Order: sequence, then C-alpha cells, then structure tokens
Amino acid sequence: MPPALLGRKIGMTRLYDESGKNVPVTIIEAGPCLIAQVKTQQTDGYDAVQFAFEDVKARNSTMPVIGHDAKAGLSPKRFHREVRLTGEEVSGLEPGAKVGVEVFDGVKYVDVCGTSKGKGYAGVMKRWGFKGLSASHGTERKHRSPGSVGGRAANLGTGKPKKGIRMSGRMGNAQSVVRSLEVHASDKQKNLLLVRGPVPGPNKGLVLVRQAVRLSKTKTNQAANAEKES
Repeated sequence: MPPALLGRKIGMTRLYDESGKNVPVTIIEAGPCLIAQVKTQQTDGYDAVQFAFEDVKARNSTMPVIGHDAKAGLSPKRFHREVRLTGEEVSGLEPGAKVGVEVFDGVKYVDVCGTSKGKGYAGVMKRWGFKGLSASHGTERKHRSPGSVGGRAANLGTGKPKKGIRMSGRMGNAQSVVRSLEVHASDKQKNLLLVRGPVPGPNKGLVLVRQAVRLSKTKTNQAANAEKES
C-alpha cells in the first residue's frame, strides 16, 4: 500500500521535544480514506489506486459519482484522488477497503500537496517582489508601477512583449507542494498526523499527504546517519 492519504489541514501549534526545543507543527486530519477503485495494467493500462474521502449527501453529488462509489460498495464521497502504483503494490488491494494514518508507520518525510490561499488581484510589488519606482523628486504618483514593458518586445521591436513577462494578476489560489516535511508524531485513534513546518492552504483545506519523492542533501544525510545509529 502506498503511503498516501487525503485529509484536511487543521491548523498549527507548537510542541516541545525531549531537549525542550520548540517545534512548530501542522496538524493534519489524514483520512480515513476508502478505496473507490483499483486500476491495473489489464483493465486501464496502468496501475493506480483511487482514494475517496469525506461523506457527502446524495443530493449534493452527481449521478456519475454516486454510481462510481456504489460500484465499490461506498456511499457518495466528496473528494476522489488517484495515486500511481507499481504492479506489486496493486496486488491485494480491494475496492471498499479502509485506509488510515497507519500507512505512514516508518515514514520519516512526507510531501504535502494543497491549494494556496488566494490573495486576489495583486500588483507586481506584492506578486513578484519588484522594488517599484524611486520616490525622489520628479517621479509621478505611480511608485508601485512595473515600469517599462515595451523594452521587452520580441522580434526586434515589433511591440509585442515576450511571453512570461512578470506583470500584475491573480495571486495565489494555485496548487502548491511543500516537500520533505518531517513527520513529528501521529495519533492513530484520531487519524492525526503532525508534520514539522507549514502546509499550503487555509485551515480545513483539502491536502494530499504522500511519502516524500526526494529529499534535500541535508535531510538525506540526516536519514543516513539515523539508519547507521539504529
């Protein structure tokens, strides 16, 4: 079974370790999730498992979703997410099975995927960190403007700015992934996972927690040293 679950961000708090050091942690209600579908090479062309999370009233769902969940023997669920697997991991999984926070036993680092907070329409200083125009004598009342844009014209001065220029626009409300967060503790009875550091999105926002894909050099060395000590 892959170490991955859907859940909700509860909020942040602080804990103290054995040495008395203050540790900021984010509390995540990870699951319990139910398996809505198991995909294999023979039926779908690839191996994956689909998780269903959080009950929803049938009147607030759709007929395709209701029928999809009923096929696995489940009541309608609000969220569905798919996690890729290998052929060996798919064997033994059955639709309708319950998955809890215990899948993270022995997992030291996780990635948390969520939707960042929306900041609305923002200018270039807030969105991209521009310093703005100077506030000296002679500058008009547009200190927070981006400055010259036509100088980035493509094709030898055709007047059309190049794609990708940093300008004002919608800020936030986009998928964000925080990688390699340390798992500080877990509570299997309450389905809580405590990870060290911040998690994208507001409180009660939906998040996907999975085993870390890759680690930084520092955390790779820490994990290697921990294995040697054990």
